Order: sequence, then structure tokens, then C-alpha cells
Amino acid sequence: MLLKKLKIAAALVDPGRKKRERKRAFLENGGLVLEKLVACCNGRPIPIRTFSYQQLVLATNNFDQRLILRKDGFYTLYNGSFEGRILSIKMYDDYKDLALMDIGISAKASAHKNILKLVGCCLETSIPSLVFEYAQNGVLIDQIYVSQRQGTPMLWQRRLKIARQIAHAIAYLHIGFSRPIIHRDIKPHNILLDQHDVPKHSNFSLSISIPEGETHVEDEVMGTYGFLCPSYISTNKITEKNDVYSFGMVLLGLLTGRRPYLFADEYLGEESELEPGENKFQPLKVYLSNRAMNEIVDPAILAEEGGASLEQQLQAVRQLGLTCVEDDPEIRPTMVDVTKELRRIERIVY
Repeated sequence: MLLKKLKIAAALVDPGRKKRERKRAFLENGGLVLEKLVACCNGRPIPIRTFSYQQLVLATNNFDQRLILRKDGFYTLYNGSFEGRILSIKMYDDYKDLALMDIGISAKASAHKNILKLVGCCLETSIPSLVFEYAQNGVLIDQIYVSQRQGTPMLWQRRLKIARQIAHAIAYLHIGFSRPIIHRDIKPHNILLDQHDVPKHSNFSLSISIPEGETHVEDEVMGTYGFLCPSYISTNKITEKNDVYSFGMVLLGLLTGRRPYLFADEYLGEESELEPGENKFQPLKVYLSNRAMNEIVDPAILAEEGGASLEQQLQAVRQLGLTCVEDDPEIRPTMVDVTKELRRIERIVY
């Protein structure tokens, strides 16, 4: 509290201090962002617009809490408007390296229609802030998990299309560049939906590239519990199959409306009690392996009319999802094959 009062007093005594700090941040961050863009874009950085701090203040009504779309452990994502255009502003709380990586990969991959387009960034904040296109229909996690679903349940064909489009975006990251990009944090929290329900993959702060000529790269374990590949946790090795596992968990979530781990009352029933020493959590993939379809599928999907064709699609998606989350990475398909299989499943008409 005393430190905060001293800072306020200093600002009153020296009203130009904030301006000088923003100028210093602009110069420092400008060099770092350019360096990251050059590194990520093979020496040919993609030009992006720069926004002033005052423009972000105006766009978000001075960072109004009511405009927050999502808060993560590292950042806050605001919706705002500037010059008649609706935008999303991403403010990092800490970890400048994560913000720089997010800028570099987002700029490089923004050409894909299912990746959230980076419009520009603000260099005047202590950690560079990112400005993205607007995602009007929010975050996927708020629409698929039964425990926190908002509004009308998502129809099955809509879920299937979202899965196929996100799979295509991940395949693009893996094969569209000389060095495969591994996202490392694929989850419904990082998938946004625009006004037409087109999914947009986002948040490349943990992404890493595999060097040319190499099959993997090693790094400390980063990501989200439940979506992390078991072999990555045990070996620190990163390949494209890490993302396949994470996508598989997203796909199973779309099918079931459940998170990667179930609480005891979800798989035992509300009236059941745990045996002594029994874990109160059960992995979703284990639960799906030995249950009938009508026990595992999101009840909202089962309420739809579709007959035998719908049953075929649900069975095929369950099998694909379980193959994606196999413990042995060699058994998992590539994201290109996942995309092809989802396209085939979509063609099963009912």
C-alpha cells in the first residue's frame, strides 16, 4: 500500500513520467517485436499496425471489466471498438517472452481463416499488447461443457464442422511451414467463434517450432493439465503428435460435453460413494472406453433426430478421438489424416 501511494505521489510530482515510460517501452519493445517477427517469418517480417496506449484505453473504455471476454493465468482479453471497428485486445500481465511468441506466430499464421487474425500491437505497455479481429460469439469452452454451458446447446453438425475446421488449422501449423509449429496448448479455452460461428484458433504464447531436419524438440513441460500428452510429460519431447493428443481431448469434449477429467458423481452416480483410496477423478478417455454411446454422448446431441446416420457419426468420432489420445504417439494419426477423417464423417448424411 505504501509503495502504491509513493508511485501515485511521484506521478503527481512528475506528470510526464508515464509518458517517458511509455516512450521507453515503445523503443525497447519495438526492437524485440521486430526481432521475433524476423525469427518467426524467416527473415521477412509481416508488417503489422501499431496502436498507442491511448487508443487501447479508448477502445476498451479504460479497460472496463464488463468488456472482458476471457481471463487466463497470463493475460486478459477485452472486447472493444476503435474507429468504428470491433476488436479484441489482449493484455499480458507478465512474461514478455510469451507475448512476443504470440505476436510472432500469430502474424505468421494469420493468413489461415481458422486462426485468429492479428491486426496489430501496442508497444507502449511494459509488455507488448496484442490487437486481434473480433470474435463475436465468444469462447468455445462456454458452449460445449454441460457444467458451464451458456445459452442453447450447440447442434451436433455445428460441433463437427468446428472440429474439422480447427483440425485443418492445426494441420496447417504442422505442414505449412519449413519448421513445423507445435501449438502446445490446444483446448476449448483457446478457440473463439466469430459472428458466423467460424472457429478461430488463438493464443500461440507456448508455441514452439521443430528445427528443420529434426523429428522433435525438447523443452520443459508447458500446457494445460488434462490436454497434455503423457509422453511429453514423461520425456519432455515435443512432436506434432503432442497437438494430436490435445485435439483428441477437444474432440471428445465436443462429443460428450465433459471435461478431460470427470468427478466421481459423474461416473459413479450422485448416490454412489468412493471406496477407500479410490481417486475422485477419472480420465474421460478411460470412461469412454467401456461405456455405451447413450451413456457418454452429450444429452443435447441425443435429443436430435438423426437415426442410424447420426449413430454412425457419433461412433466414428468416438473412435477417432480415442485414437488421437492413445498413450503411444506412434499410434496416433497425423492432423492431416484427422482432417480427412472428419471430412469423411461429415459426409455421412442423415
